[in-house]
Amino acid sequence: MAIQPATTENINRAAQKLRSGELVIFPTETVYGVGADARNTEAIAKIYKAKGRPQDHPVIVHLAKETDVREWAAEWPPMAQRLVDMFWPGPLTLIVKRNLQIPATVSGGQDTIGLRCPSHPVAQALLHSFGGGIAAPSANRFGRISPTTAAHAESELGRYVECILNGGASAIGIESTIVDLSRGYPVLLRPGQISRVALQEVLSEPIRTADAQAPRASGMLESHYAPKTPMYLLSAADITKKLQSLSARQTPLAIYSHSLPALDGQGLTWKAAPVNVVAYAHDLYADLRQLDQQGCKQIWVEAVPQSIEWQGVADRLFRASR
Repeated sequence: MAIQPATTENINRAAQKLRSGELVIFPTETVYGVGADARNTEAIAKIYKAKGRPQDHPVIVHLAKETDVREWAAEWPPMAQRLVDMFWPGPLTLIVKRNLQIPATVSGGQDTIGLRCPSHPVAQALLHSFGGGIAAPSANRFGRISPTTAAHAESELGRYVECILNGGASAIGIESTIVDLSRGYPVLLRPGQISRVALQEVLSEPIRTADAQAPRASGMLESHYAPKTPMYLLSAADITKKLQSLSARQTPLAIYSHSLPALDGQGLTWKAAPVNVVAYAHDLYADLRQLDQQGCKQIWVEAVPQSIEWQGVADRLFRASR
């Protein structure tokens, strides 16, 4: 399926494809998603098949900003509304109790549901034209690098969809923050651009860390967001030390680090990693995808700072690495 500009005509055509039970790829501010009618179990099944996604791994339902969330949620706690008032539209997914009229397939069979209101204008235009919720995980094969451009998404899932809307490169570049509110207290399931500190400031209470009883949610598996080439997280010192002990001619490497390492020999590919967290998140998946195509045997990534603002990026790197 060819990539199409996000004109009003093409957006309306994509909405009609969704109503017909087909899949559509569309941009959000985080990454590109592959969407289906969230009330159509057969259409949702097509997402799982296209991605090679386990049936018990939930997808997120995207909503227009005027949507009455009670159509989707059996319970809507006050803390959910406080977070919505501050962060929607935006890169925040809330896990709440699912309205039992909504198919359990969107939730991997659980009694919860993940809801998000994206801020990307093309996503909002599609949601308005469609007139309902769109179930949409990232538009890539399951466990692989998420797409942040229409071309990335086309290379991953183009043959499975009826329409690909081009909305430019995703502004944020990593997936939404996910907060579980289904158990009476807030739990951070997946970090993202919206930090734990920002969430706590709105709720005026601590945000707990995910435990064994947390509902399953997108991106929580130990291995995720990974290139096909084996990837390893290393400190800058370890990169230097390991380079001294390797023959680059025998072990072609791709290195993603803040500063140029001492490249002794041929067979080493280096790409500069941004030092600013916003730029790093924006570039991360595109850069990993580029390094993954270099034909190297390994990708070495310099570990990022452990401070709060880097938590979302650090989470993606940890899950992508060996």
